[in-house]
Amino acid sequence: MRFVLRLLGWALLGLAAVLVLNTLRVPRHQLGPQPPPAPVAVPDSAVARLAAAVRIPTVSTTDFAQTDTAQFGRFVAFLRRAYPRVHQQLRRQTFNTYGLLYEWTGRDPALKPVLLLAHYDVVPVQPGSEARWQQPPFAGRTAGGYLYGRGTLDDKMSVLGQLEAVEYLLGTGFRPARTVLLAFGQDEETLGQRGAAAIAAALKQRGVRPEFILDEGGLIKTDGVAGLARPVALVGIGEKGYLSLELSAVGAGGHSSMPPAHTSIGLVAAAVARLEANPFPARLDGGVGHLLDYLASEVPFGKRLVFANRWLFGPLIERTLAGTASGNAALRTTTAPTIFRAGSKDNVLPIDATATVNFRLLPGDSVAGVVREVRRIVGDERVRVRLLGPGHEPAPVSDPGAAAFQTLHRTIGSVFPGALVAPYVLVGATDASTYAGLSPNVYRFSPLPMAEADIQRLHGTNERIGVADYERAIRFYVALIKNFQPQ
Repeated sequence: MRFVLRLLGWALLGLAAVLVLNTLRVPRHQLGPQPPPAPVAVPDSAVARLAAAVRIPTVSTTDFAQTDTAQFGRFVAFLRRAYPRVHQQLRRQTFNTYGLLYEWTGRDPALKPVLLLAHYDVVPVQPGSEARWQQPPFAGRTAGGYLYGRGTLDDKMSVLGQLEAVEYLLGTGFRPARTVLLAFGQDEETLGQRGAAAIAAALKQRGVRPEFILDEGGLIKTDGVAGLARPVALVGIGEKGYLSLELSAVGAGGHSSMPPAHTSIGLVAAAVARLEANPFPARLDGGVGHLLDYLASEVPFGKRLVFANRWLFGPLIERTLAGTASGNAALRTTTAPTIFRAGSKDNVLPIDATATVNFRLLPGDSVAGVVREVRRIVGDERVRVRLLGPGHEPAPVSDPGAAAFQTLHRTIGSVFPGALVAPYVLVGATDASTYAGLSPNVYRFSPLPMAEADIQRLHGTNERIGVADYERAIRFYVALIKNFQPQ
């Protein structure tokens, strides 16, 4: 017995030594303090131009026939007036009338271009919520240091911020060695088929292979992540896929006073309940691992020990993250019932019942694999599972160790000193996935500091941007364009 206890003690000491050694050997991915960028005099008129853009309600609707495209035409015409140097010196092309591609030709055609993405369509304001806005959603008014309105965050800020940066650089006589492309979609909020898809297809046909692609998506989380109090710049290195399935069943119908053992509603409801009770497995290799790697050296020793030894503490990390909706979404392919249709009268059994279930696919999963798993979990031949559209596979995960990511990292550090940088995978969708085949270096980052409460304003009530934050975003785009030029 003494021998067994002694052996167990040595094993525990050995385990502790391995854990501590791994913790002490954690590499530091943060680059440290960066020199500040060259000063940029952002004119007061920049905020006025963003306010004017907000006043043009470029609202996307799922049914394109219901979209007020006249507003998109107004917006395109506004850009031409607002940025005269850009429209005089850059080549501009349109796609499906309202998609825009600007080309700022570089001095060296041998250098791969950089491609900056954004979109100018916005989501509708939820009916009945208008009175809860502190300023009308399409008035473009400032109050208390903020500009309010739909699109101030998502994503007219990026469109105008990039144009402001190029207009400024043109005014200084700057000419890039590397070509700079700006691509602005008009329907990102409705999957981007007329805008991003058309522009990406044209670039692919021309053989354009950008060195670096940047879209919206990440942000600077001012109240930290993973227990850190410091701001963390979250840079999207990938994004989840998208799939909607319809579950349906057919019953006999009839009078509600004589129901069968299983109605069509009951069959579909039971199928949905089984899906919710059997979530897809949690995985750290779908993007969370990169986030933990970049933050491990910055957290207290106890948490660093856990992050550095995921081979042992992986299940603990997964359980902890799964305790919040956002953490759970980062860990797994999610299952979300979103629509249920059945019945028209309270005393009549419906014949048909259908439910729509939306899935966001973690990198490593596939549309075909999710469909197979759903059919296995439902396990009832009376419930039909049908795809609603082809779905979208998860976007490839770009390498945070690439030189392009490091240039982005340095730019963030120079414009936002004190912010940590960490790669992660977006749980939502952007136009960037459409361009993924053009370059291995596709990233998602909006240069805006936001706390958790501010994030809720995206697609929500009282969307707004700090005036000072917008001016700094313009400086970021100026610095980014410069930093991607050869030194």
